[in-house]
Amino acid sequence: MEDKLQEVSYTEDNIKTLDWKEHIRRRPGMYIGKLGDGSHSDDGIYVLLKEVMDNSIDEYMMGYGKTIEVSVVDGKVKVRDMGRGVPLGKLVDVASKMNTGGKYDSKAFKKSVGLNGVGIKAVNALSTYFRISSFRDGEEKTAEFSKGDITAETPIIPTNEPNGTFIEFTPDSSIFKEYNYLDEYIEPLLKNYVFLNSGLVILYNGKRFHSRNGLVDLLNENMTTEPLYPIIHLKGEDIEMVLTHSHQYGEEYYSFVNGQHTTQGGTHLSAFREALGKTVKEYYAKNFDYADIRSGMVGAISIKVEEPVFESQTKTKLGSKDVGPDGPSIGKFIGDFVKKELDNYLHKNQETSEIMLQKIQESEKERKAIAGVTKLARERAKKANLHNRKLRDCRVHLNDTKGTQQEESCIFITEGDSASGSITKSRSVNTQAVFSLRGKPLNTFGLTKKVVYENEEFNLLQAALNIEDGIEGLRYNKVIIATDADVDGMHIRLLMITFFLQFFPDLIKKGHVYILQTPLFRVRNKKKTLYCYSDEERINAIKELNPNPEITRFKGLGEISPDEFKNFIGEDMRLEQVTLRKNDLVKELLEFYMGKNTMDRQNFIIENLVVEEDIA
Repeated sequence: MEDKLQEVSYTEDNIKTLDWKEHIRRRPGMYIGKLGDGSHSDDGIYVLLKEVMDNSIDEYMMGYGKTIEVSVVDGKVKVRDMGRGVPLGKLVDVASKMNTGGKYDSKAFKKSVGLNGVGIKAVNALSTYFRISSFRDGEEKTAEFSKGDITAETPIIPTNEPNGTFIEFTPDSSIFKEYNYLDEYIEPLLKNYVFLNSGLVILYNGKRFHSRNGLVDLLNENMTTEPLYPIIHLKGEDIEMVLTHSHQYGEEYYSFVNGQHTTQGGTHLSAFREALGKTVKEYYAKNFDYADIRSGMVGAISIKVEEPVFESQTKTKLGSKDVGPDGPSIGKFIGDFVKKELDNYLHKNQETSEIMLQKIQESEKERKAIAGVTKLARERAKKANLHNRKLRDCRVHLNDTKGTQQEESCIFITEGDSASGSITKSRSVNTQAVFSLRGKPLNTFGLTKKVVYENEEFNLLQAALNIEDGIEGLRYNKVIIATDADVDGMHIRLLMITFFLQFFPDLIKKGHVYILQTPLFRVRNKKKTLYCYSDEERINAIKELNPNPEITRFKGLGEISPDEFKNFIGEDMRLEQVTLRKNDLVKELLEFYMGKNTMDRQNFIIENLVVEEDIA
């Protein structure tokens, strides 16, 4: 046959062995998760900082060095701890030999975070400049690297520096494109370290972080609604927990293992949630539904285990079954502690237990009031999902047990047939789903959760996201609101954000909700096309493409052809994360913007009105 497939040779020459640094640089995602430019909290440059910090924290946990100094200036990171210092003869190996470290010896680091001898090597390989210095018993040694290759090494010399380790690195801008470190993501990371290690002091760019009350301080820092009763704080050997209720829907938890923030939970969080429900149910001796007990519950759990097993190098989900080689199961360890300590606390603090009981009964009453609606809505949603024209699903989901693209899974929530059509034709069917709204959604401010089931749009959306019983079942890592860049589109954004804030605030707090940024203008001539997301970008594009380029103002997503749309939802997709913090005054903001204070809002709009200039 003339149309034979071209044969591809497969010989010994095709088999290659990469050295450690080349493998890290070619496959950075295996070591630090996603790359990014620093615009999101889970971007790789923050993982690099965390990998260095974890080593210093491990020293503190072993009883050495109460202060850690951190500096981040112009993309350069410096971390100095006051621990024991890396043994000088192994300084170069620790920074540049894979599977080399002190964490294999459980006597030296019994319950540490860093276990695999990989983290600091990844930082080294992914940095254009990396320096490590160790100060130990009056002696010091330094080694410098670039992209993992050693460039300088000093002999051991005398020093007056106190014991400890100093690391400085500059991430490689060819890997982390146009990156910037942002304080809004660094500071919560550092605060978590002090919340989990009472007595530790972290000095960061002139700021001092310190905690006296551990996880109580963490909950107070993160709660966006007032607690209904004083935070319950219980501590034991290798375990600490805090708990309260608030007037919010859903549950909200923070979980940690050996000081590592397990943002995706794991075996310890599952055990914690189960133990809380069971203990409270037994204390009141009432057949409460677990969903009613945990509705509005806010808590945190921190445990220390030997040789923890995480489900990835980034350590965001615990997979361990036991607390150590000779210890009990994690479920029994946490369950026994919660049953004993929480039950004792509730017996001794009757005022707290009465408030908790009232909250549970309120949740039960509301659930039963909408039970009929809920049952019908669930059935309708299940039937609709079988042939749901509103949802064009993708193949890979966040809660899949296999696959490597879960973190990339996302769903676009858009309005109108033309907009959803453009996205659907442009999307990646593997990781990008589309949910189409019909017109403007309902303003849910001040309404009860009954509306989630009565309103077909919200009922189907909740079913598509699979969050009815909490975000543990969330099917997509990113929930992206994609609306037109006009007044109506902005209104739909606000309505959707209001819906999530009202009924699923943890979806926002855990960083899953985003706004899709689409270009406002297209500026082009015969040789080049530029897409502009602001007036400033438009002006610069006009200057670049002079004379007299063609300028198009996109008034809606439906006006952008599918071929063009591929440019805006691909690798360079611009997303703005919706965040929620304690000082955001959410209740007041929602009341002002989405409530019934019509005249106040009208006067605000008039006073702050900006007239858009003619783009020509």
